Amino acid sequence: MTKNNRQRRTAVCSWSLQPTDPHNLANAVQHCSLSTIQLALDPLITEQWSLDELKQALEESHLTLCSGMITTLGEDYSTLESIKQTGGLRPDQHWEHNLNHARQAAPIARELGINLITLHAGFIPEHTTTEYTTMTDRIKAIADVFESEEITLALETGQERASDLLDMLELPGMSTIGVNFDPANMILYNMGNPAQALELLADRIVQVHMKDATPTQTPGTWGTEVPAGEGAVDWDHFFKTLNAFTKPIDVVIEREAGASRINDIIQAAKLASKYGYTHDG
Repeated sequence: MTKNNRQRRTAVCSWSLQPTDPHNLANAVQHCSLSTIQLALDPLITEQWSLDELKQALEESHLTLCSGMITTLGEDYSTLESIKQTGGLRPDQHWEHNLNHARQAAPIARELGINLITLHAGFIPEHTTTEYTTMTDRIKAIADVFESEEITLALETGQERASDLLDMLELPGMSTIGVNFDPANMILYNMGNPAQALELLADRIVQVHMKDATPTQTPGTWGTEVPAGEGAVDWDHFFKTLNAFTKPIDVVIEREAGASRINDIIQAAKLASKYGYTHDG
């Protein structure tokens, strides 16, 4: 891999800031001294947020969208076992809802100029099972929905080992699907070494989440999310690997725990800046 020359961007996940409305989101992003956002589309799909109001808030604050995100129905993160059963696209009872959710998200994303959408597909079953075929068919169906609007789908890492994810992405019909790499999720789910996973998935990575965690001391339970730089992620290896990619990769700060999220996001942005990632869009 050779180094790319495009300005390296640092962004933030909108949901990490727990915004109440578009203008509240814009103010929070500016408070973090950032100008690029990965946007959760769910409030727009459910019409809790006005699309016009969002556009106005982004324009007035000179903010840029680098990607979007959608969630799936019925996810239960209380235990590793509960999310294994309820996460992503696996539950049969929610499949039609989740497919329709994607169909609603796609034109909204296109109107906002978003060309990348990420989601958690859910735990990947054993390759020899009918569940595996069902999962791959569903992922392809979601990818097709977004591809119809010229939008790339990326699957977030963490709920499976990198080798299993790569095996699935190399199946026929999966060539357009990318990876949103989250090193902390590998630790939280105890799904392997993030450094090795980053290198293994390098050719399919289209975006990364900057999040940190410490591993569990009790097998079968969650690890613990912590501010970036205070956990087990090897950020020196992480950024040196990213900086060698031939394609531009946005680093999107995600913070889903803690009582000082804005301060934690600012801390993460400062860490990213040491490796050449700008705060500006």
